[in-house]
Amino acid sequence: MVRRRVCLGLLALPLLARAQPAGRQRLATPAAREAFRAWMTLLIQAQLARGPTPRWQQRDCAGLVRFAVAEALRPHDLAWRRANGLASRPTPPDVDDPAAAALRHTWRRADGSQGAYASALDMVQANTRAVGRSLHQAMPGDLLFYDLGDDQHLMVWLGRYVAYHTGSVHPGDDGLRAVRAAELARWRDTRWRPVAENPNFAGIYRLDFL
Repeated sequence: MVRRRVCLGLLALPLLARAQPAGRQRLATPAAREAFRAWMTLLIQAQLARGPTPRWQQRDCAGLVRFAVAEALRPHDLAWRRANGLASRPTPPDVDDPAAAALRHTWRRADGSQGAYASALDMVQANTRAVGRSLHQAMPGDLLFYDLGDDQHLMVWLGRYVAYHTGSVHPGDDGLRAVRAAELARWRDTRWRPVAENPNFAGIYRLDFL
């Protein structure tokens, strides 16, 4: 269930009040973009099913996105698949694109710097493009962004449901959640409803290399 505590405490900046930096190099082919989406979805589903892998170290909503993006863009040899519990199940083809290695740990930040770390706000402001405010426009791997003033939160669209990390880890609770879209649209705490009428729901954003 969605917790009231969002995952990052940041100084909110109006998303449309700043010039958007030019996008990063795009994955060149539809096949590469489809492979990335399939891997990102599979990796998040694996975290939900098995619990967080030790490879994912920064446990919050933006950390889930950074982890899934980096692992989706890497080569997935047998040793990697065994270590991640995926050796015995079908997996997508690797992302066959020369830009993949450079994109793995290169996030732009709103202040113009770049590196392996980006906050939820940085991701949306400097590494995505706006898609809209209807889930009918979302594709797997797209981000749902919520702006509550002093706090921001990301969810990831996986098809029929969203996944996210609450930002908190407790004994017996790894912070991971999955919620079907229809359930989220009726959520008691209306701040988390992904509908245009919700002023806290900034919209759906797509990674700029897709």
